[in-house]
Amino acid sequence: MSGKRESVVDVQGTVEDGFEPVRDAFADNFARRGERGAAVAVYLHGRKVVDLWGGAKDGDGASPEPWEAGTAQLVRSATKGVAAIVPLLLHQRGLLDLDAPVGTYWPEFKAAGKERVLVRHLLSHRAGLPVVDTPLTPAQAIDGVSGPAALAAQAPVWEPGTEHGYHAQTYGWLIAELVLRVTGRTLGSWVAEEISGPLGLDLWIGLPAGMQSRVGRLADIEAPAGTGAAGLRVRLKRAVAEAYEDPSSLTRRAFGAISPAADENSPEYRAAELPASAGIATARALARCYAALIGPVDGHQRVFAPATLTLARTEESAGLDRTLLVPTRFGLGFMLHGAASPLLGPGAFGHPGRGGALACAAPESGLAFGYITNGMQKNVTADPRAQALLRAVASRTGG
Repeated sequence: MSGKRESVVDVQGTVEDGFEPVRDAFADNFARRGERGAAVAVYLHGRKVVDLWGGAKDGDGASPEPWEAGTAQLVRSATKGVAAIVPLLLHQRGLLDLDAPVGTYWPEFKAAGKERVLVRHLLSHRAGLPVVDTPLTPAQAIDGVSGPAALAAQAPVWEPGTEHGYHAQTYGWLIAELVLRVTGRTLGSWVAEEISGPLGLDLWIGLPAGMQSRVGRLADIEAPAGTGAAGLRVRLKRAVAEAYEDPSSLTRRAFGAISPAADENSPEYRAAELPASAGIATARALARCYAALIGPVDGHQRVFAPATLTLARTEESAGLDRTLLVPTRFGLGFMLHGAASPLLGPGAFGHPGRGGALACAAPESGLAFGYITNGMQKNVTADPRAQALLRAVASRTGG
């Protein structure tokens, strides 16, 4: 295999001919970019062409177990892309009007000047609700009631529809309640019954009790010096760094909507239905899920009709993000390819998870990508390890 580097782990899995650069980049992540345990999968036109894993199951060293083929991880905000599938499919089935006021389905939401907030505003981070006025405790965050109730009662921080700012945690409570009001089912159960079950995905928003042993533990880690070699600036601009430190900033308040911070490794958090931040999946499941959105997979018809796929990746929000303080692009529920969040090229859509995870698809090339890790580095939208893998995929396809 040409270009192979010395790896600190025994990389397991398979790559099809021509995708060897992805294996090399994956091994390089362990050797040079601080990877502890991870997996990556790629589908091409509905066929799995990359399925790799390696390292330790637990990022914090709690167990000596190795990462195995079926190891899953909590993927933080990569959950948002999976969650977005639900309202888009409800729209596709004629059950949800994207241009209707949210209050049409959720009457209590009309309070405090939110009568004109549209469903599409929730999906495109334009609702003006990136924070909760009073942070929720971890217990309140996962009870399924406190988050939606707080957001229904409070006023937006900007005129809905006029600007956009990443709804880091509140996105989940907003979308979950909307789906519950429309369907009578929780978003997690809808995903399990309508998406994960039919497609055979190890992907959950609300981990079943019997699956706890499948999931590795997350750990915060420092990126090694020199990881800028991945092709990205990893140092935050001063204004952004200061916003993360300022308790009064939208940035700090959006990411601090749960206080004190929840224990993401606890069984209670893993079992919670938090569509913004607590989905759990294998890399294989994420890639297969996105592959199914854009085309047939193993005899399953594509999930998104052409018009729905267009909605998913048509720009709804662009420019300076009020929360992240960098330019971002969103369709309806999905991040779009751009400088702040490079995906699989123009036309691609998906969602990163803070600290590492990434899932996305590019309809033009037929590619779908999933990457998960247990080592959470200090990034929000563009992890150097994920980006190295994306570039390896592109080097194979020319995309």
